[in-house]
Amino acid sequence: MPPTTHLLYLHGFRSSPRSTKASLMAERMARQHPKVRWWCPQLPPSPREAIDLVMRGIADWPRSSMAVVGSSLGGFYATYVTSTTYCRAVLLNPAVDPARDLLRYIGDQTMWHDPSQHFHFRPEYIEQLHALDAGPLARPEQVYAIVAKGDEVLDWREMTDRYPGSRIDLLEGGDHALSDFENRHLDKVLAFIDPV
Repeated sequence: MPPTTHLLYLHGFRSSPRSTKASLMAERMARQHPKVRWWCPQLPPSPREAIDLVMRGIADWPRSSMAVVGSSLGGFYATYVTSTTYCRAVLLNPAVDPARDLLRYIGDQTMWHDPSQHFHFRPEYIEQLHALDAGPLARPEQVYAIVAKGDEVLDWREMTDRYPGSRIDLLEGGDHALSDFENRHLDKVLAFIDPV
C-alpha cells in the first residue's frame, strides 16, 4: 500500500474533535506530516447523518492512500468506512454493538468536552446503527485494533472477536480512553498508517 496522503479521524459518542486522542493526532500530523490531508469532523448524533457526512467528505479521496482512525463509536463508523473503501483502519477500543449498548442513552445527553452543549439521542438512531453493521470484513489485514482489557465501557472479548484476521494489540489493563495513547500507542498507529 502506498503511504497515507489523506487521514480521517472519527471520535466517539458524546465526544468531539477536541478529544485528547484526536488533538494529539492532529498536532502530530501538523508537525510531522503536513502534506497529509487531515479531517476530523464533528459527527452529528444521528448515525445516518454522521456516515452521510463522512462519505460525502471522503468521496474524492484516493482509496489506496487514505486511512481512517476511529475511537469507540468512531471505531464502529471506521469499520463501516473500511468495509466500503478498503482503506487502512486503526480502531481504538471500537464499539462492536452500539445499537445494543446505546439503548440506555436514549434521551437528552451532554457533550463530554462541553457539558453546556446538549443533544437528543433518538430511538430511531438505534435502527440506524443496525443498518451500519458492516459484517465480516473483506480485507481484515488492513485493520489494526488497539484493545484494552481494562476498558470500563466495552468488553475486550467482543472487540477482539469482532476482528479475526486483523492485527490486534491486546493490552493488559488500560482504560476506555487509552489514557496512555501518546506515550504507548501513537507511534504504532502512525507506523501502521504510514503517512507521507
